[in-house]
Amino acid sequence: MKQDNPRTAAESTRATERPQSFQEALRQLSALRQLRALRKRRAAERGTTLVEVLIVVAIIAMVAGGVAFFAFPKFEESRGKAALTGARVIRGAAQNWQMSNDGCPTISQLIQDKQLDKAQDTNDPWGGDYTIVCTDDDIVVSSDGKDKKKGTTDDVSVPKGANAAEEGG
Repeated sequence: MKQDNPRTAAESTRATERPQSFQEALRQLSALRQLRALRKRRAAERGTTLVEVLIVVAIIAMVAGGVAFFAFPKFEESRGKAALTGARVIRGAAQNWQMSNDGCPTISQLIQDKQLDKAQDTNDPWGGDYTIVCTDDDIVVSSDGKDKKKGTTDDVSVPKGANAAEEGG
């Protein structure tokens, strides 16, 4: 035979009985408050549930997605600025090199002649090589850009617009 929990049976009969006096009603109310307080303490001791953890993870994922949505375009913009800066540095080094040498230098010659530091990254931010083109009166340093194709809108060149003039004329 199955035996009922005596505490549960007592609670159920107490809840269904009508109080005989005001004092009895106060005792029942006090007992219910104690029971509720005990349940709250037990719930607090149990810790967090899986659903609560999943909700927190979902909120964190949404915040991370929002940050990535706004940060990624800025990251690409900063790569373009870094490519321009790298091209300017290489162009300056090539101009210095031409003051004491004839011809058009390569990046390895600029490093060998200590116009560029060995530790300096001589590739564009997308992993491609910079191209140095020398004309009679100017030096053009360019990068093929994000798509790594020459002659597209994402190409970077210093001085600006030099590649379009060379290809058109």
